[in-house]
Amino acid sequence: MNRVVITGIGIYSCIGKNLDEVKDSLYQGKSGIVLDPVRKKFGYRSGLTGYLDKPNLKGVLDRRSRIMLPEQAEFAYVSTVEALQTARMEQDYLDDHEVGIIFGNDSSAKAVIDSTDTIREKVDTMMAGSAAVFQNLNSTVNMNLSTIFRLKGVNFTISAACASGSHSIGIGYFLIQQGLQECVICGGAQEVNLYSMGTFDALGAFSIHEDEPTKASRPFDRSRDGLVPSGGAATVILESLESAQKRGAPILAEVIGYGFSSNGAHISNPSVDGPVRALKKSLQNARISAGEVDYINAHATSTPSGDASEARAIHEVFGQTKPLVSSTKSMTGHECWMAGASEVVYSVLMMKNDFIAPNINFETPDEDSALLNLATKTTEKKLNTVLSNSFGFGGTNSSLVLRNWKN
Repeated sequence: MNRVVITGIGIYSCIGKNLDEVKDSLYQGKSGIVLDPVRKKFGYRSGLTGYLDKPNLKGVLDRRSRIMLPEQAEFAYVSTVEALQTARMEQDYLDDHEVGIIFGNDSSAKAVIDSTDTIREKVDTMMAGSAAVFQNLNSTVNMNLSTIFRLKGVNFTISAACASGSHSIGIGYFLIQQGLQECVICGGAQEVNLYSMGTFDALGAFSIHEDEPTKASRPFDRSRDGLVPSGGAATVILESLESAQKRGAPILAEVIGYGFSSNGAHISNPSVDGPVRALKKSLQNARISAGEVDYINAHATSTPSGDASEARAIHEVFGQTKPLVSSTKSMTGHECWMAGASEVVYSVLMMKNDFIAPNINFETPDEDSALLNLATKTTEKKLNTVLSNSFGFGGTNSSLVLRNWKN
């Protein structure tokens, strides 16, 4: 069994366009949530969203590459460039080695709608353009990035709702552990355009605390009334320890455990049993006890039922040891397909800088969140082992265990 380490991370999110900006936002408890009047005009019940500038890739990528990229793939390109720089991995290395890519992505709504509207208006499929199909597919992110970076290893997409980014890292970890790959670029990407979250809003799942956008995402708080959608992209470069040491790469953390499960019940209602099984499996896979976990980055999206179920699951597994818990979604909103990967990036930043980001906007516990040891303020703490939860529609659950790397 190969040991699997993280040698590179990159991020493009509503709380920062790079690692330094994001680290500062996490430490300061800074929210990236705004009220978008365009969404309200379009018909959204809630106009709340995480805000991201569109990256300017003109002059960075040639036109042919740019027109193939939908919004979420643009975000992913930026985060992957930063991750490669962090890992000190040049294009020459990618050309000479079998580096793979597994990305989490579960929609490409705007690309599909734009091309369909063009065909409907022109009554001619040829008017959609030759790049449209490559933007439309759920596999658009890894398809484009594998081409841009000339990658030769494993190449596929994980579509697992809001656990997509986490499962991508888990599967990359397994492939390297088993000796099938030396290095895999993993991550998650989420579009933030007008069309991306309309059907989600139709479920009544979004917060309507529109008067104070930065206080709308309230994981575990008694007054929470729904999640706030967000997005961007996060990239995590996994590598075998032997490969990383051979090329003198910086080692940021080690992935030591991955647990997964399916609720096997309702398609959208959360459960306690499913997450409990994923949590226990992650600890078993990591060969550690519950007491060795210093911090849990909770999935907690700020929905009444989801947060309650997760709180009970965490209590069932960690009730005797009570590690500190916070949900970075209080600042970022729910980054959906990206969240499992971005929260690994956030966790690594916390480990390397000796702090726990706060669960902001938490004022009053309910009977479930009262069971947890919540970090409601920035906490200075040396972290050795952290766990990150991601749960998605369809009852898909993922828990990743990371260990800090001491150089």
